[in-house]
Amino acid sequence: MRSPPAPTLASADLLDLGAVVRVRWDDGLAARFHAFWLIDNSLEPDTRHAGNGQRLITIDQVPLDAVIRDATVSGGKLTLTTDIREAPLHFSGDWLLRRIYDVERQASPASVMPGLETWGQAFGAKLGVHAYDDVTRERRAKTAWLVDVRRYGVSRLSGAPVHPGAVAEVARLFGYVRETNYGEVFQVRAEVSPSNLAYTNAGLQAHTDNPYRDPVPTLQLLACLENSVDGGESVVVDGFHAAQVLHRESPADFDILSRYPARFEYAGQAGVHLNACQPMIELSPDGLLKAVRFNSRSVAPLVDIPFARMPDYYRAYRHFSDIIDRADMHVRFRLAPGDVFIVDNRRVLHARTAFSGTGKRLLEGCYADIDGLLSTLSALESEIGDAAA
Repeated sequence: MRSPPAPTLASADLLDLGAVVRVRWDDGLAARFHAFWLIDNSLEPDTRHAGNGQRLITIDQVPLDAVIRDATVSGGKLTLTTDIREAPLHFSGDWLLRRIYDVERQASPASVMPGLETWGQAFGAKLGVHAYDDVTRERRAKTAWLVDVRRYGVSRLSGAPVHPGAVAEVARLFGYVRETNYGEVFQVRAEVSPSNLAYTNAGLQAHTDNPYRDPVPTLQLLACLENSVDGGESVVVDGFHAAQVLHRESPADFDILSRYPARFEYAGQAGVHLNACQPMIELSPDGLLKAVRFNSRSVAPLVDIPFARMPDYYRAYRHFSDIIDRADMHVRFRLAPGDVFIVDNRRVLHARTAFSGTGKRLLEGCYADIDGLLSTLSALESEIGDAAA
């Protein structure tokens, strides 16, 4: 199904004695832009580097009292003349359409960024499995895989290599491995004297990884090399959905977990002592859900909450934990050799059920960062869009 054609820029008029230009598209949409904003974001060869797109002007060269003397629209493009430069400025209607800021941005409580979808147990039916061979050979298949990570915070692969280090090869399909004290690649198997409870056969509560780091690794990949045990199912939970449920059931509990920072700590290896101080529920300046940090194994003594609010904080912490533990929050799946799943560690919690001491369960994991994935995805979407145009 083809997308409807984008609206075409149709007209422009000046407001506030030229301090603002208002443009209209042929579908009736209108938006205002300040003169100084347009000058700062000029795309002309003398203001933008042709190769890397970076600015060639600095903010002190952008007068706040700049005035637009004339504005015309022709062929879906806006042309402006200003009082500070002889050459005109040019902007396409599509470019302006994607950068409208003349809107009210008041987020509803516990809302998420546009393009993200929160989910619960029913999402299990939608959690598709992408074929490794397709992802490595076809741009559209690779794009679909990464789109799932961006939209849902989790995605799965099947048919990946099962040799040691293969999980890092998967990460390099979109970005770079982030090495930590656990190494570039770490193995998750039962150990007699584990440095981390993940290296036992015990069940693990859903959690985000490494909240004791600042910045936290934003992506985690886990690849199955062997799995012949009874139990040991993988579980994922959408932390943003859990936060929304918390807000619906108790706005006060949501508020206190987002208002005060928690402390996280890890000192399970010689020479390693990691600490971070961040809220369990982090909001952006405009109130959108930005990150969830939940890992009861790594919570340090909480000392940043006022004495009088500590009972309220612990009640909210317990409430959030109870929501995360609910069966209707969980999506379960069993990993087979060659399966890989990736989670946005700022959002999606992962867990596993306990497994038997017989048989073998060997996973390999690594960390990566979301900026590399989003950069690769943006480039792929541009390529596919250009090819379809």
